[in-house]
Amino acid sequence: MGNGKVAIVTGAGSGIGKAAATALVRNGWNTVFTGRRLDRLEAAIAEIGAAEGRALAIACDVSRADQVDALFDGAAAEFGRVDLLFNNAGMGFKSTLIDEIPVEVWTDVVAANLTGSFLCARAAFRHMRTQSPQGGRIINNGSISAHAPRPGSVPYTTTKHAITGLTKTLALDGRPFSIACGQIDIGNALTEMAAPMTKGVPQANGEMAVEAVMDVRHVAEAVVHMAGLPLDANIPFMTVMATNMPFVGRG
Repeated sequence: MGNGKVAIVTGAGSGIGKAAATALVRNGWNTVFTGRRLDRLEAAIAEIGAAEGRALAIACDVSRADQVDALFDGAAAEFGRVDLLFNNAGMGFKSTLIDEIPVEVWTDVVAANLTGSFLCARAAFRHMRTQSPQGGRIINNGSISAHAPRPGSVPYTTTKHAITGLTKTLALDGRPFSIACGQIDIGNALTEMAAPMTKGVPQANGEMAVEAVMDVRHVAEAVVHMAGLPLDANIPFMTVMATNMPFVGRG
């Protein structure tokens, strides 16, 4: 039997979200896989096989407030409550200088990475504050770019720095309601988004270089660990990265 706790993972159709949602189900969490494409969510769930928890696919564009509210209401209707949000959905853009970035790209990245995280956190906070027993946990996907930029990454890096502000504020505002909030900053987990790292990406010195990567399962295991803490304990910030990637010495 599962642990009876309920998780919602955004961007769960692929990459980090899929790995984390799968790991949560296998560790007994009733888990809602959400993303824009229902077929990818259902395919991800079909790969799980036997597990302690139940998995449910709900399609949602996290930049749409009405869809986000419907997602959380649907999860609560199915499982009775919401104990965990992994705010993971996001997108990037190729390395480009700011004066060559189309305004539409900026708008799309902010909508997915920042507005989407706000809307999901808002809905999660509402459920966690009003349900009985009260409380829950929000884990935001920050990224190494919440600390140090890559060349030509204005939209992505700006949103990821903003996620840190969201995390800190929710960690403060959630205290009276047993709502914990933390952030996981991930570096070079090998997913579709990180595949270019294995072929060469722009460096701060102007060169192109191949970068070290790590198995995405290490991120999933870290999320499960953060999620499994009692609500009187929290990991505000965790960095999980490929050991030899340029981060500390990125500049």
